[in-house]
Amino acid sequence: MPKHLPTRSDVTWRAGRAPSHLVHREAPCDHRKVRILLVEDTHDVGEAISRRFQRIGHTVDWETDGAAASEIVAHTPYDLVILDVMLPGMDGFAILKGLRQARVGVPVLVLTARSEIDDRVSALDLGADDYLVKPFDFRELEARARVLLRRASGGDPTNVIVCGDIRLDRANRNVTVGKREVQLKRREIALLEILASRPGRIFSKEELLDQLFGFEDAAGVNAIELYIGRLRKKLEGARARIVTQRGSGYQLVSDDAV
Repeated sequence: MPKHLPTRSDVTWRAGRAPSHLVHREAPCDHRKVRILLVEDTHDVGEAISRRFQRIGHTVDWETDGAAASEIVAHTPYDLVILDVMLPGMDGFAILKGLRQARVGVPVLVLTARSEIDDRVSALDLGADDYLVKPFDFRELEARARVLLRRASGGDPTNVIVCGDIRLDRANRNVTVGKREVQLKRREIALLEILASRPGRIFSKEELLDQLFGFEDAAGVNAIELYIGRLRKKLEGARARIVTQRGSGYQLVSDDAV
């Protein structure tokens, strides 16, 4: 157990860079790349969940200590919290209670090994949006997470984003340009999802960095330039272009809208 609770300086240390989430910024858009806080002290379970969500393009910050997680989520905006109940430092119920008392509305999916109905009712009464009893199927975890994220973003019924003739199927992580399938790596898909979800909106390098990389990734803004370059090459010939706005950032512009 850590000797002290993490402060904002600790959060900065985790990222290896000045975290833009501690600076005022625009509220996240509805369909941007998902950032998840996973609070789970069982190593194999936490590792499997992290790997599962990272593989489909999301950023996962994984914390094993309840008290540390409570401090982090108080200072960092997340799209979803996956919260185990039995934790060192502070249990999941206490974390959930603190979140709701502070009027933090992030969706919370509770994981519990307790199958008793009273525990499940307690989680819901404290403000959990959903729960899963261990052991669970990872496909069900993903499905429940998608439902909570859709609900939080206003209930968008579709998993498909279209910009020009670029089509991104978020469920299957599949991208096509016209009839041509484009092979993108995980972070390239995530970057395209951010840009295509709000065509014409300018995203700064710092904002993209914050959404593409988690605490443990010591990446800088040069990484964004690298991924933008790779994505541009793979989307060549599309009726939508990634435009650089010098000093501001990047935007995806559809030729159909010109």
